[in-house]
Amino acid sequence: MKIDGMCHCGEITYEAELDLAKVGICHCDDCQALSASAFRTIAFAPEEGFKILTGTPKHYVKVGDSGNPRIQAFCADCGSGLYSCSTEERPAAYNIRVGTIRQRGQISPKFECWTQSRLGWMPEIDGTAKFDQNPNA
Repeated sequence: MKIDGMCHCGEITYEAELDLAKVGICHCDDCQALSASAFRTIAFAPEEGFKILTGTPKHYVKVGDSGNPRIQAFCADCGSGLYSCSTEERPAAYNIRVGTIRQRGQISPKFECWTQSRLGWMPEIDGTAKFDQNPNA
């Protein structure tokens, strides 16, 4: 699915091609803290299917619960989280923050990961594949 999105203030815009089977909810501690919520909804876009159109995201590297270093990209003006990716020069994929996607109402999660960190009051979503940590594939 072809999508486009932007940060809250509109300084950074992007477009991407998503595989709708790779949309999910992450319950890890980092996603809870970074989203200031109980979870973060993510959509995977391959490197060749993701393009920043305007602006330049600011980023920093955080070692995640998985032990992997991850670039966290956001707008320096409004603070909107935009995506995460590996620290490789050419990341294989970008984990786009679904809240920044203009077509977010047409996208639904197919999996939940890091369910071992799910907050006790957060219900499971029917019909999603569940993973204690990262999905296997």
